[in-house]
Amino acid sequence: MRIEHVAIWAEDIEKLKSFYTTYFNMESGEKYINTVKQFHSYFLNFQDQCATRIEIMHKPGILGNENIRGEHFGFAHIAINVGDRKKVNDLTEQLRNDGYTIIGAPRTTGDGYYESIIEDPEGNWIEIIGF
Repeated sequence: MRIEHVAIWAEDIEKLKSFYTTYFNMESGEKYINTVKQFHSYFLNFQDQCATRIEIMHKPGILGNENIRGEHFGFAHIAINVGDRKKVNDLTEQLRNDGYTIIGAPRTTGDGYYESIIEDPEGNWIEIIGF
């Protein structure tokens, strides 16, 4: 068994698609549109052929989340392994310079991960990890 994909409701799927393809080298499939349900989505794939994908979805009427992402019951974050500590540091600094929110600076956690935590353009928490 494995996780096939993680889905994220998005206010602006074009902006989110651009973020993940730019900073995490993901590739986007064709945009899916269901005109009856007013549903739009993209599947994003890691270029290294990792089996797990991210689906970003939008349709009118989805409720906003007023909670601080990552600090409420339910899914808290997704973790993306970028390879090593230098890549964690470099990507975190690039995101900081590009104006994204850094929730947690690069550090070694108590359970042995080297990670930073950032927010994507819609406030979802992403752990950037490396070993």
